[in-house]
Amino acid sequence: MIFSLAVYSSPSSTISYSAWQFAKSIQNSEHQLYRVFFYLEGVYNANQLMTPPTDELNMAKLWKELNAEKSTDLCVCVAAGIRRGVVDKAEAARHNLNAFNLAEGFEIVGLGQLLDASVKSDRLVTFG
Repeated sequence: MIFSLAVYSSPSSTISYSAWQFAKSIQNSEHQLYRVFFYLEGVYNANQLMTPPTDELNMAKLWKELNAEKSTDLCVCVAAGIRRGVVDKAEAARHNLNAFNLAEGFEIVGLGQLLDASVKSDRLVTFG
């Protein structure tokens, strides 16, 4: 079975961690994880400047490791990202910003990638 995930909650939420655990369990099974789409507060999961206390999880790092293991798409909604200050180099230049903060392994995309994920996956599971 092919799964995609939509993550709408911030990295400080246990919901984001639950989404990551679900993604890991898919990767460790006979099923396939096609794409993870971050929307609304979920875009903060892709902020490379996030530095949680040592006794808390670094969700950007966990998602990055998940991407490195199986090359799963980690897609960040461009509109939600810009609104919340999570941008890649191209978006920073486009909006005349002097810095970018999208973590490695993530990519800025449009909502069409969420639609594509829903069409190409057997299940789209939403967290948040």
